[in-house]
Amino acid sequence: MDELLKKEEKLEEILRGLGSGALAFSGGVDSAYLLHEARKVLGSRAAAVTIRLASVPERELDGAAAFCRERGIPQTVIALDQFRVPGFAENPPDRCYLCKRRLFLALKAYAEEEGLAAVMDGTNLDDAGSYRPGLRAIEELGVRSPLREAGMTKADIRALAKRAGLSVWSKPAFACLATRFPYGERITEEKLRMAEAAEDFLWKEGFIQSRVRMHGDLARIEVPEDDLPRLFAMRKKTAEALRRIGFTYVAMDLMGYRMGSMDEARAR
Repeated sequence: MDELLKKEEKLEEILRGLGSGALAFSGGVDSAYLLHEARKVLGSRAAAVTIRLASVPERELDGAAAFCRERGIPQTVIALDQFRVPGFAENPPDRCYLCKRRLFLALKAYAEEEGLAAVMDGTNLDDAGSYRPGLRAIEELGVRSPLREAGMTKADIRALAKRAGLSVWSKPAFACLATRFPYGERITEEKLRMAEAAEDFLWKEGFIQSRVRMHGDLARIEVPEDDLPRLFAMRKKTAEALRRIGFTYVAMDLMGYRMGSMDEARAR
């Protein structure tokens, strides 16, 4: 814990050095802990800004709003039409870069309008170890990542968020719904809503961590390995539910849930 507290002290020093900033707030544990620390250090000079995107489920947006309400933090919501971002719908391997660049340009414009010195995001030290083209946009636009600068890993952040009493400390990781499609498969509003509805069904059935990857009209379900027997036991109910949503075929991924599984084909 002493080492963690040293990292937290470093984070607070970084935030003081910024003076003020607009934080890209998704409601996940990383951005929630960063918002908690930024408000502690900077007060009202730290703004929580949530970008409303087609690729973010209502459940996640509601969670972000609830966190701010619970803590009395003003939240600004900016709507961004991803389908007007050139290349987004075509879904190339650098789709995340294209989208993140547009997102953070909107945040920079907001920060400038409000007289805030910096734009911040919740990237942590672990994020550098996976394929994340969006990080290039962050670097190009000069977005600050205080958690990464303070040397914090995901485990560090969860531990410190728990210590701070943040309700989201154990919240499962979430990636935007655009990651549910193989690169090159066109993304549409209808497909995003199908993925959202399928994952909402699994959530309501108690599968807290899940992904429904879409391959045409086939749904490939990923849940943690320990949950595979339970999912298999309710395979008929699951298949019927997802067929009502619009899928023709429903399959379980025997490897279980893992982050970035769509990148496995790219790496071959």
